[in-house]
Amino acid sequence: MVEQAAVNGEARTPHAALGALGQPASGVLRLFHHHVYEYGRGVRALFLMTISREELALVAVRLENQGVDHFVQQVSPAKVNLFFGRSAFVAVARAIVTRPLNTLTPEEDFMLGTLLGYDREQQCRRYLSRTGCGGAGPVVLAAE
Repeated sequence: MVEQAAVNGEARTPHAALGALGQPASGVLRLFHHHVYEYGRGVRALFLMTISREELALVAVRLENQGVDHFVQQVSPAKVNLFFGRSAFVAVARAIVTRPLNTLTPEEDFMLGTLLGYDREQQCRRYLSRTGCGGAGPVVLAAE
């Protein structure tokens, strides 16, 4: 759901590289705008961004205004993980992410990575590596 702006009587999408008052947006804000675009187009259903508290103040307002479900996990006093997307995906992520991401079980890590749209084969290899179930050689999938 990208906002439309009227320029010279013509409606157009504002340039993602420009922030409030036409000032250049930070790289994080440009990435956020791209994620919102992907969300609106149905490309992905769940997003994760690690951002500063100052950036959170800017992006949370937009998510709330557009009715996009989200939740925040504190990483440090200065940084947070922002999860946002479709409500069912956010609800599952909220249930899984109850502690730092690096302490998730291999199963939780697999599920979260899959929900975030990461490559499924890569997630399978990561899971096998983390659980020690990968065996002595590489995992060969049917497509290989």
